[in-house]
Amino acid sequence: MTALSPKVEALAALHHAPEILRVVNVWDVVSARAVADLPQTRALATAGHSIAATFGYEDGEKIPLDLMLDMVGRIVAAVDVPVSADLDSGYGNPGETVRRAIGVGVVGANVEDRMQPLADSVAAVEAIIAAGQAEGVPFVLNARTDAVLKGGDRPLQDKLTDAIERGRAYLAAGATTVFVPGLLDADSTRRLVDGIGERKVSVIGVPGALTAAEYEALGVARISYGPQTQRVALTALQDLAIDLYADGVIPSSVRALN
Repeated sequence: MTALSPKVEALAALHHAPEILRVVNVWDVVSARAVADLPQTRALATAGHSIAATFGYEDGEKIPLDLMLDMVGRIVAAVDVPVSADLDSGYGNPGETVRRAIGVGVVGANVEDRMQPLADSVAAVEAIIAAGQAEGVPFVLNARTDAVLKGGDRPLQDKLTDAIERGRAYLAAGATTVFVPGLLDADSTRRLVDGIGERKVSVIGVPGALTAAEYEALGVARISYGPQTQRVALTALQDLAIDLYADGVIPSSVRALN
């Protein structure tokens, strides 16, 4: 048992529950606290793209790992719920990166395969699980495959076949769930769930996607929103600025959340 054990157990149980786990992605302390204060919040996920953008970096491991983990650690320290971190593809050493993430209190993560050779991607999953075991943490890995998102111009059915093959391999290597980002309709989602397993598939909510309830009915385990939450917040800020430039006023509905 470690100090993180209750949060690990809670996050794992949320992934295995019949109800879909809805995690709203956050990118700094104030966004984390704003979401964590809601009674509906059971866990949080960080958005790597959004944290990188906060510091002026592009997505894709352009932000230094130390800086990323510093922000993730601040988020963990600011809330009581379990936090799953977006760790991109593991910064060249997935096992060590997860070990360091556990050190700042993270109990789960997304780590993407970027369509590397399957054997290499499975080895990365195994390294992550082994790192958790070495730290006494049964790490909750939401193993991401880019088979649909970055599958090029190939037919969708071929991309789904790849996602299923990779997903099964990642589960066999110790992953808790398989994250398949992309715009997934009901038929595609049903095929993924049939191929990977009920309550084993994780999806992203993007414009045009199904609702969380619809994904839940199809057997999906988890839905997150990636950089979309920050984009919504920045859209609201920009719209407010336009209104203020037009001699508008701050709405009376604004809540003090910091």
